[in-house]
Amino acid sequence: MSAILPFQQYICEACGYVYDEAQGDPDGGLPPGTRLADIPDDWACPLCGVSKQDFVPYTAPCLDTLRAQAGRASVVCARRAGEAGVVIVGAGRAGWLMAEALRARDADLPITLVSACAGDVYDKPLLSVAMARGLAPEQLVKESGVQAARRLGVTLMAHTHAVRVCEARHQLRTTRGPIPYTHLILAHGAQPVLPDTLPATLCWRINHLAAYQKLRAAMEGSSRELVIVGAGLIGSELANDLALGGHRITLLDTQSEPLARWQAEQAGQQVLQAWQDLPIRFVGGVQVASAERVQGRIRVRTRCGQVFEADQLIAATGLHTPSRLARTAGLRWDQGVAVEARTLRTSQAGIYALGDCITVDGQASRYIEPIARQARTIAAQICAAEPEPYQVRPMVVRVKTTSMPLTLH
Repeated sequence: MSAILPFQQYICEACGYVYDEAQGDPDGGLPPGTRLADIPDDWACPLCGVSKQDFVPYTAPCLDTLRAQAGRASVVCARRAGEAGVVIVGAGRAGWLMAEALRARDADLPITLVSACAGDVYDKPLLSVAMARGLAPEQLVKESGVQAARRLGVTLMAHTHAVRVCEARHQLRTTRGPIPYTHLILAHGAQPVLPDTLPATLCWRINHLAAYQKLRAAMEGSSRELVIVGAGLIGSELANDLALGGHRITLLDTQSEPLARWQAEQAGQQVLQAWQDLPIRFVGGVQVASAERVQGRIRVRTRCGQVFEADQLIAATGLHTPSRLARTAGLRWDQGVAVEARTLRTSQAGIYALGDCITVDGQASRYIEPIARQARTIAAQICAAEPEPYQVRPMVVRVKTTSMPLTLH
């Protein structure tokens, strides 16, 4: 009997998505244990839509491997003595991919990563499908921040807030003191928008792992009733996943159907039909007037007089980019950190930005697919390598409503 080969990982060369044979792609019809060779030819990358032909074998890079590839054996090059190095603000997907892209170019470049959280590595899309896949919150972490920092040889400043940029001094001020930099990279993402009618003390905003873990802990033990305000991409995915987890959902939106941005593709009608047998009640064409806690429950009123009660309230009402760092650095602002389209440079020399926090020609970049390409573009410039100009491409969006997975443009 031939030995069973271990499962392998493969990375999409277009967007950086890692396909793990052990986990498969259940939303795309591939159960756990599906080998890459057995994937149908019409399968598409969940993030960018390319075929399996664009996937190559992948192993998470470690510092020793990178040094060997670079032909250097020393721990710190002499030319690095006293160099401030690169400072990355943000330890989400953008921050860690940026660190990896820099390491692929230079194994000895001093890199400091500043994170307001623990910096743990996880796939953010899993927050929208964890219950449907039977994943406990602790299973979502692929690698702790400490482990990732050790693997890549970077300095991680976890639970540290970036306060301001002193551009004239090339210095980032943080809650743990100032950090000098030769290059600064903003990868701090965007934050959920909270309408004035929704008190922050009553609302969950699920934009990162820590908030999701707290929500799951609050719902532990029994079926709950939830009101979700906002039926866009995030609100619809959360409603679908929480309903599959046995909870009863009321989904509110100002538009007449979910996923209204893709009305021409009839996305809303498709998910409503798929939800017919799920405990999801969609109420469209309403605006929230108030939310308050009454006898341990949350009561939500709309401007048209409807009243909804629930155990938990989730706001999925869009994202905005915090402007404090950009403002203190004197960066050009256009509903986000404005960057030059081909280089991702900001208006200040030595400062770059990528991911959710940027705008290119006034358009936000809040999808996962472009991040790996953005990181390679910035790394090539900082490390004085052959340029890799960034190109804005049409987005293919995978909507993770597992009852009716959709691929939209």
